[in-house]
Amino acid sequence: MSGTDRLTLAEAAELAGVTPATLKRWATSGVIPEVDVDDGWTPAATAHARIVARLRERGHSLREIREASAEGRLAYGFVEDLFPAPESRHSLDEVAEETGLEPALVRRIWTTIGLPQRDVESFSDEDVQALHYVASVLDAGFPLVAFLQLTRVYWQTLSQIADAETRLFHIYVHEPLMREGVPGLQMAEEMEHLARDLLPLASPIMDFIHRRFLQHFVEQDVVGHMEVELGDNGSELGRVRVVLAFCDLAGYTRFTEEEGEEEALSFVERFIEAVTETLPDDARVVKTIGDEVMIVGQDVHALVDWAVGFQKLFDERPAPRIGIHQGPVIYRDGDYFGRDVNLASRVVARARGSEVLVTDFVEEVVKDSAHLGFEPIGTVKLKGFDEPRELYRAFSRA
Repeated sequence: MSGTDRLTLAEAAELAGVTPATLKRWATSGVIPEVDVDDGWTPAATAHARIVARLRERGHSLREIREASAEGRLAYGFVEDLFPAPESRHSLDEVAEETGLEPALVRRIWTTIGLPQRDVESFSDEDVQALHYVASVLDAGFPLVAFLQLTRVYWQTLSQIADAETRLFHIYVHEPLMREGVPGLQMAEEMEHLARDLLPLASPIMDFIHRRFLQHFVEQDVVGHMEVELGDNGSELGRVRVVLAFCDLAGYTRFTEEEGEEEALSFVERFIEAVTETLPDDARVVKTIGDEVMIVGQDVHALVDWAVGFQKLFDERPAPRIGIHQGPVIYRDGDYFGRDVNLASRVVARARGSEVLVTDFVEEVVKDSAHLGFEPIGTVKLKGFDEPRELYRAFSRA
């Protein structure tokens, strides 16, 4: 690094928010390693100083910080420099006047996005630009209630993506460097360079995936409007008729106890990957909770056919069990709710490993299939429902 890239002791101290004497003491005592005070401060060393200052404010001792620095545990914090603090700030009233959004609506949008309420009192230029986009969407006629649901989905999904990016970078980049014994500041510089190269690529990749799936679901929605008879219940605002499938692993808890958490987690990952890769085109995984997968589709024939075929293909243990139901549900914030969702989740709980159980609604639609058969298992009392339901075991005639 050239001399022009280095800061003086006074400049680095100002950025760290401490006195030059304190910063010099930290450097000479090894709290900030590999620093020659007379040779200037590199960006990595300056970033380290800011981290030390924050840790001191939180009550950590210099001994604790020195040990963490030596082990490289503080190196990840240097990536923060890729997100510099904004230089200009705007008040809520200024933002409201500039964007045309009411202050109360700005607060509501901020909360819906999942951002801290305290940030509503001071906005960066980037924040203001984002709110201009919001105003343009609403001015174009997109309903506010739909927009708020959409932003909640953005928040839930993108926060999960950011969390995964951070954790995977830590597991596969930061931890290996620590195990190799790479010095703290060298580790920080390597991580910062890698993150700087990768960060500009994240948004284009996500944009590509988003557009591809948006095209897919628009096509599926068009087909759904043509083929699905909604009926009176399905015509209510926010309510749609779908096919619901819940799929989990029979005996998973015992498997975890016998094989251990690591092996059980690896098995669940393979199971979910197998489900995702084999689903029919119109179906998708809505969410996973532990070893349980919730699937939503439009074509009941295709989803039952998939379920029976999946049981044949997935020959590992513990074996999957699948429950399928069709009915009107409430769509909200990217998820599905209502009595029929609960019913579908109860159906799978009555299945055994390698079984596909369907409700009478599903059997009535698919019973004339040339290659699928349905065996009645009787009228079953399902947890949480007063009236018992007729359930059928689906199987392949081949």
